[in-house]
Amino acid sequence: MHIHILGICGTFMGSLALLAKELGYQVTGSDEHVYPPMSTQLSEQGIDVKEGYLPEHLTPAPDLVVIGNAMSRGNPAVEYVLDTGIPYISGPGWLAQHLLQNRWVLAVSGTHGKTTTTSMLAWILEYAGMSPGFLIGGVPKNFGYSARLGESSFFVVEADEYDSAFFDKRSKFVHYQPRTLIINNLEYDHADIFPDLAAIQTQFHHLIRTVPGNGLVIYPEGESAIDQVIEKGCWTSTQTLNLTGSSDSQGSWQVQLIKPDASHFEVYLNGQLAGEVNWELRGIHNMANGLAAIAAARHVGVLPEVASKALCKFEGIKRRLELIAEVNGVQVYDDFAHHPTAIATTLEGLRASVGNEKIIAVIEPRSNTMKMGVHKQQLVESTQAADLVFWYQPQGMEWDLSAALAQANGKAVCCEQVSEIVDQVQAQVGPGSHVVIMSNGGFQGIHQQIAKAIAE
Repeated sequence: MHIHILGICGTFMGSLALLAKELGYQVTGSDEHVYPPMSTQLSEQGIDVKEGYLPEHLTPAPDLVVIGNAMSRGNPAVEYVLDTGIPYISGPGWLAQHLLQNRWVLAVSGTHGKTTTTSMLAWILEYAGMSPGFLIGGVPKNFGYSARLGESSFFVVEADEYDSAFFDKRSKFVHYQPRTLIINNLEYDHADIFPDLAAIQTQFHHLIRTVPGNGLVIYPEGESAIDQVIEKGCWTSTQTLNLTGSSDSQGSWQVQLIKPDASHFEVYLNGQLAGEVNWELRGIHNMANGLAAIAAARHVGVLPEVASKALCKFEGIKRRLELIAEVNGVQVYDDFAHHPTAIATTLEGLRASVGNEKIIAVIEPRSNTMKMGVHKQQLVESTQAADLVFWYQPQGMEWDLSAALAQANGKAVCCEQVSEIVDQVQAQVGPGSHVVIMSNGGFQGIHQQIAKAIAE
């Protein structure tokens, strides 16, 4: 069977392509703005990717077209599929029909930390000898690829709340019917498709409605947005995560910091020491992700002590505070953060680790929500942990980025050219400096440009 994937280089659709290839399908695809790591994965698997959305990419006609949620009416390939009657389906719909049936699905949802937590959970199960299948919206270094079928009934999936396709506006995760569900956190995001937080909460409650009574829902205590979703109705057992270390917590799971940057901590279950994690990651947010993964792994039979040992060997994910260059004493990182909360937690985690060493953030507000200016009042506060921040304002942005940064007291610089950012970063760094480049896209190759400039 030949399937053609429209939007194949997106993190979700690219992973889907890998699974389809492993199942034995002939897989081709089309996309624009192709860049690593997904383009690299697809090339390594021999999957033919066409540039652009031309109707001729669909001749001879495939048996099925999987349409990514970035596609809309008016797209030439979409119009050709509809006009010629080629069968089509959404990405989540294909995953549910062709792969998730009769499997124990462990789904990781939430506004932040999905990719990291899904990678941790898949690695824990792998470490425990359970050989899970997984689909992750990124590339975990422990595996080197973002998806596989696995050799057991367990399947770990990153459960995104973004919509499924132009013809299916339900969140992707509604298709997955998990038995084990993590909800990491819940904030307003995806302003291009959700009018407010309540609309997102409705989708999360639809997700909870699909979890069976003998399943498990795991979430942090004290998060009012999640509590409100649970209060709408929950027919499944729950376990809560206490991330504050408070002794009067009612949470099933607790943590105790050993190092303030959360690179070393203890895990407690119902008040009893259950494991200890000493790893390469930093930040309270990563500790929270790790605790959720430990709790979910226990639901399928992995002891917390074993899960904690697995996390000690967890290597992280590409594009999640990934050290990509060390030049003349300057460390350059690539990070996917594109929401004020994610920006803040990443920078705070790095600050806790490096002390008073200089941190320079370089940020591209590329997501649809950022481009719309929804979070513009939070930008300055989100970067407090950095010493200096360079913001890229692309042409066509509908709001004035420089005006939003006026309260930054000289710590924020707005630039309209990538070359200008490269020159200014080069002038500001020295031995012991840390440069964190934050974008959910390719950012015109600025990572390599900065590393090269520092080396000169």
